[in-house]
Amino acid sequence: MGGGGLRVGLLVQGGGSGAGRAGPRSRTGGPGLAAVTVCAGLTMRTGNLVRGAGTGCAGLAMRTGDLVRGAGMGRSVFLPQGYPESVSGDYLQYQFWDTLQAFSSSLSGTLATQASLRGVGVGNQEATVAAATMTWLLRDGTGMLGRILFAWLKGNKLDSEAKKWRLVADVLNDIAMFMEILAPNFPTCFTLIVCSAGIFKSIVGVAGGATRAALTVHQARRDNMADISAKDGSQETLVNLAGLLVSLILIPLVTDNPLLTFVLFFLFTILHLFANYKAVRSVVMETLNEARLAIVLHQYLRDGRVLSPLERLVFLGHKNPYRLSEDLNLAMKNNHKPFLIGVKRGSVCVCLGPDASVCDEIRAVCQAVCLCTVLRPVSPLEGALKQLSMSHNHWELVHESHTLMDQIFQPFLKALEVAGWQTSRTLLDWNEWRVEWKKKSS
Repeated sequence: MGGGGLRVGLLVQGGGSGAGRAGPRSRTGGPGLAAVTVCAGLTMRTGNLVRGAGTGCAGLAMRTGDLVRGAGMGRSVFLPQGYPESVSGDYLQYQFWDTLQAFSSSLSGTLATQASLRGVGVGNQEATVAAATMTWLLRDGTGMLGRILFAWLKGNKLDSEAKKWRLVADVLNDIAMFMEILAPNFPTCFTLIVCSAGIFKSIVGVAGGATRAALTVHQARRDNMADISAKDGSQETLVNLAGLLVSLILIPLVTDNPLLTFVLFFLFTILHLFANYKAVRSVVMETLNEARLAIVLHQYLRDGRVLSPLERLVFLGHKNPYRLSEDLNLAMKNNHKPFLIGVKRGSVCVCLGPDASVCDEIRAVCQAVCLCTVLRPVSPLEGALKQLSMSHNHWELVHESHTLMDQIFQPFLKALEVAGWQTSRTLLDWNEWRVEWKKKSS
């Protein structure tokens, strides 16, 4: 018995140290004990695996929770409250391209600032503080005058043509920075060049700020213009901070290296203009201005289909050969609408009455578009416009256009609403003049 007990102990020990390894047979049931030992070892290892898997899942869940909380915090810091329901559908795409253009513009601005400082005498022992201060003041002064002049001349166009002036502002900004980089190479004309660049930058400030406000109104879906504007400022600040960090790397590389400065500037400018183009193209305006209404009306007269805002992405617009709110004579004949329309020196002229509604404004511009298309056709006329062109003189043409509008305007207006256009407000470029008239009783 003593020998048997010794052999059992050896079997247990062998089973514990190496499961699945056969030991010497025992006359007292050794294989059963070995199997129990193997199962016990497997159970212990399986428990360890389960506990390890549970710990790993808990760690993964904690990391996932941290990521979710971080994403939520970033969303609340940089995106408007209620996003995406509180903003327009084109918000994210526009902000992406706008962020990219702001980053490239920040880097270009760093190169321009370095060139300007070198031009006013930084690092030059012969330069005086008084001369540098005078140049800086002249640049700022001309910029202020340019800002006032541009706001006076074009301020009323920035709402109706926001996309156009947004792109124009960024092109002028690139031109201004190129002039500043170029200025140190022409010391005798340095002050003149930087003052001209200051005027361009002042236009950029007015046009960029005003059009950004117009786009904010478009993006706000819950009257949350202030929140959208504040978050846009936060996004721009973050981009400028990133640009600042990259600029700290660029400055040592471009110092005393004009060729590299110009190469980098042109690369940043190409990226800036491309991102601006994509940003402006991504904006889908549902409000009608002169250019959008003209294109939609032409398509409707051509095949009876009204283009939706998504199908009709006009960003530059075009100049219609008609003027709004001009004095007209002999325009009341056969006209029972609260506006007068006529032809004067080859241009279509419109005068609104004090009771003209938004629908009347849309109808007046539609009629003016039809008239100027017949007067100055850029392609062969078709359908109703071809029939309208058979009129013998301008006033007969105006009378026939009244008849045409009576037939097509109400269906066209309903089709606009179905396609997603706003007809309760427009961006048509009317001024504040209104005319009152009375017909003499016969």
